[in-house]
This record gives sequence, C-alpha cells and structure tokens, in this order.
Amino acid sequence: MMGRWIYLIPVAVLVYLWWSRRSASAGDLKLLLAQGAQIVDVRTKAEFQSAAHPKARNIPLHELETRLKELDRNRPVLVCCESGSRSSAGMAILKKAGFAEVANLGSWRRIHSLLA
Repeated sequence: MMGRWIYLIPVAVLVYLWWSRRSASAGDLKLLLAQGAQIVDVRTKAEFQSAAHPKARNIPLHELETRLKELDRNRPVLVCCESGSRSSAGMAILKKAGFAEVANLGSWRRIHSLLA
C-alpha cells in the first residue's frame, strides 16, 4: 500500500511546475510591456469599476469571444483577473482565436508588484 504513494510524488511535482508557470514572470511581463502589450482584465464590469490597473481594458470573460476585434493581433496581450483562474481561461480563448503572444498575468494587482 505504501509503495503506491511513491508514484504520486512525480505527479505532484509535475502539477506544481505546470501551476507555477501558468503566469508570466516579471521578466516576461517587462519584455511584453516594452513590446507594447495590451492588458485585458477579464473580470466583471462591477469588479473592474471597483479597482483596476489604469492601462487595462475591461473585457469580461463571458464577452471575450465576441469582442476579439477590439484587440490588436499584432501586439502581445496580457490577461488578468482577480486571482488568475479567469485569466487562464481568457488566455486559452485568445490562443484558440489565433493570438500569438498571450500571457496570463494572474491577478490584476500583480503588475504593480512585478514592476516595483
């Protein structure tokens, strides 16, 4: 019985590595912003109005597929939300739609800490 637990360790390590790389690093973020990245906040309008990054554009996740034309396909896109879950889903939508440079910023607050 105990021998089976040993197989869970590599799985846990792989899940951790995947989870930790789902968001853009500080270096990635700085590079993408230098390349003129667009910041898309996929939170609801109410969440966005309560507090947001000043350079972010609000396109709620449930509207993203129908509002793709508002984004410049020639510029990188940084997707953010409250915690990183919706931005991960938004990143998948953008990549499926053919956007080449898309990164998950995670929380919209993260941009301040990464650039400080």
